[in-house]
Amino acid sequence: MDSKTLAYINLHGILANLVWLCQMDDEAKKLIEGVDIALAIEVKDGPSGTLTFRDGKCTYAEGVGKCDIKLPFSSCDKFNGMINGTVTPFPSKGLLKIGFLLKTFTKLTDILESYLRPAPEKLEDPVFFKKSTELMFHLIASAVSQIGNHDRIGKHSASYIVDGNVKLGIENGIAMQIVAKDSHLTTLHTCPEDCTAYMMFENINTARDLFDGKVNAVVCVGLGQVRIGGMISMVDNINRILDRVAVYLA
Repeated sequence: MDSKTLAYINLHGILANLVWLCQMDDEAKKLIEGVDIALAIEVKDGPSGTLTFRDGKCTYAEGVGKCDIKLPFSSCDKFNGMINGTVTPFPSKGLLKIGFLLKTFTKLTDILESYLRPAPEKLEDPVFFKKSTELMFHLIASAVSQIGNHDRIGKHSASYIVDGNVKLGIENGIAMQIVAKDSHLTTLHTCPEDCTAYMMFENINTARDLFDGKVNAVVCVGLGQVRIGGMISMVDNINRILDRVAVYLA
């Protein structure tokens, strides 16, 4: 596991997931009511991104944009340390707004963690189960692109993916796409009108079992629980990258 790739997943995958959390969780929605703050994170020799909380919504954009608070990190290891709770960040801008970081932002990330690393008993609630699985789906789809672009093994698989897009989705549920261009992958959290290839889970339970490593994707395809089609070589190489996702998100 490469710390730089992990940093890209942590920022563009995990923290960017606050966008979806603030749409689906009532407590998160309440926390950002009336908040008007842009938080930028910049990692030396690594990723950067800006989370904006405004008008009761959270949005995310790669890169450092106009911000009220800026958190710089001297290395990918330092940033990863913040994510796992071993490093305390210090803002280079917006010190007077540190209350947002210590209270609102920390509470938001705690709620997000409760969905991404849920207690087993919480998954017995079907509403929580659905939200948790959808958030995990957003994270995994984002992680596929980051691993395909930065991880040594992932880049090798990405180099064999022809230009086009792969639809990943749950039947009668959410769907997103991985767009390939010149061996560079981009995750779009929208359902494509057309796709070059697709991989569709028959239901949310199958998707969750695959995410949790309880079932094998190849077996699910054989049983008809996962449908694949289009340019199969694209799906095959996406699946190879998905194997790396399990390493980073374990």
